[in-house]
Order: sequence, then C-alpha cells, then structure tokens
Amino acid sequence: MNIFRFAGDMTHLISFLVLLLKIYATKTCSGISLKTQELYALVFLTRYLDLFTDFISVYNTLMKLVFIGCTVAIVWCMRWHRVVRRSYDRELDTFRHYFLVAACFVLALVLHEKFTFQEIFWAFSIYLEAVAILPQLVLLQRSGNVDNLTGQYVFFLGAYRAFYILNWIYRYFAEPRFTRWIACVSGLIQTALYADFFYYYFLSWKNNAKLQLPA
Repeated sequence: MNIFRFAGDMTHLISFLVLLLKIYATKTCSGISLKTQELYALVFLTRYLDLFTDFISVYNTLMKLVFIGCTVAIVWCMRWHRVVRRSYDRELDTFRHYFLVAACFVLALVLHEKFTFQEIFWAFSIYLEAVAILPQLVLLQRSGNVDNLTGQYVFFLGAYRAFYILNWIYRYFAEPRFTRWIACVSGLIQTALYADFFYYYFLSWKNNAKLQLPA
C-alpha cells in the first residue's frame, strides 16, 4: 500500500458514491450508461474471484466487496427500480458492449501472465475495465449536455486511474519484482480515453460554465 494507491481507491469509491447519490437523491439515471455499469459489474465479479481463495487484508477484502456491491446496486436500480428505470436513456445508450466483452476475453486467452483460471479472468477484467467507459462517453457525446453529478462521476473515475498510474510508477522503483505490465499498459489506454472529457471538463471549470461535449 502507498499513498497513490490509497488516493486511487478513494477517488474510485467517491465516483460510486456520487453516482449512487445521483440515483437515490434525484430518482433518475438520465445520462448514465447502463451498459458501462454492466461492464464494470462484470469487471469486478471476474477480477475478485480470489475472494474465495486468498485473504490479503481486511481493507483489501472490504474494498472488493464495496466495489462489487456498488456496481450491482447501480445495475439493479437502472434495470428494475420502478422509478429510476423510467429515466434510462435507452435510445442513446446503444453501444454494442458485447463486442468489447468478446474481444477482451479473446485477448485474455492470448495475452496473460499465467495460464490459470484466475489469471485469465484477471487479465480479462483488466482489459475490459480499460474500455468499459466507452459506452458512457458515447452516450454523453450524443446527449451533449452533462449534468453536474454525472460529470463529477466520470471525472473521479478518470482521476482514480490517473492515481493508479502513479502507483505503478512508484511500485516499479520501490519493488524489485513488480511485473504487472498488463495492468500498466491497459491503465495507460484507459486514461487516454478520458483525455477528451478532461479537456472539456477543465474548460467548463475554468469558464464556470455547464459541461458540454461536442456531438
């Protein structure tokens, strides 16, 4: 554990809390991609298979359970909550996310660190997380205007990954056997996907204006 990973975990947790606040306080999921949330649920369910086999620390186990619980709760609200589901932007959220799932699984079978059940699904979850934000970014571009809570949610997701890049750099120099190259490369790709959003987010903050993305 180091300060960069802790900061990454906290910003990741804040992103979930912001999204849950939006859903439960406003009873709406407008502007949120259900497909991205389903991808994240799949990411955590496949990454944390070691919950049943390995114990690292109370903090580690607690964070895994929180991430799984938050994503499953968000998906449930968007699919089955009788009020929230009515505001889902089904016409805008048309990204074919199952292609991402298939491509990432094939990639995990080809590029992995060990050919074991858990390592294959760990690699799959890393690849899938790198691109899981795509349906959300596409939905925001199609809608144009981004409400404050949705913008904060995406911002904290991007900040979480940026902190994790700093975490990997730190571990590379501090740990003699740090070799998680799959996570590092995927994390760089994931962060790059946020570049356009961060640019317009900065402009809106600088000009004290509503966040708008080009269609």
